[in-house]
Amino acid sequence: MAIDIARGMNYLHRCQPPIIHRNLKSSNLLVDKNFTLKVADFGLSRMKHETYLATTIGTGTPHWMAPEVLRNEQVDEKSDVYSYGVVLWEITTRKVPWENLNSTQVIRAVGFMNQQLEIPNDVDPQWASLIETCLSREAQSRPTFQEILVKLKDLQKKFTIQFQVPEETTSAKRVHKNNS
Repeated sequence: MAIDIARGMNYLHRCQPPIIHRNLKSSNLLVDKNFTLKVADFGLSRMKHETYLATTIGTGTPHWMAPEVLRNEQVDEKSDVYSYGVVLWEITTRKVPWENLNSTQVIRAVGFMNQQLEIPNDVDPQWASLIETCLSREAQSRPTFQEILVKLKDLQKKFTIQFQVPEETTSAKRVHKNNS
């Protein structure tokens, strides 16, 4: 799912001119019958004709917004990366971000008080690192979606290898079962 989202966002950001989604959040991700995720709701999206876009606070959902968006500063593709980091945090924790705060409290906490979502200690270190870099307070420190895709494919290989049942074990079970 994380790869599907990153692919969709990478496509938008690589358009000429790039398209900044500006409202990436879990409720704007659709799942088809094959469990493929699609990025949806482009009502706040804008084409980037300049280096940065001006934001309009009061649109979108603060719980997923980057600090610079909450401060009504200029935004670019890296603001979408922050929102993606919040979605990764949701996938990891199965919780709603800032669920105990209202919109005004989130704006204050994230935009002005440097508060961040806490990543549980039992999360794989590479996965936690990816979430942390996406949620970086400094926009220029966040990766691009192209870089995120490389990291996700490495993680996918790691987890595929980690969770594969060795062939000998499967074969041994079949032989044992057939001899019983």
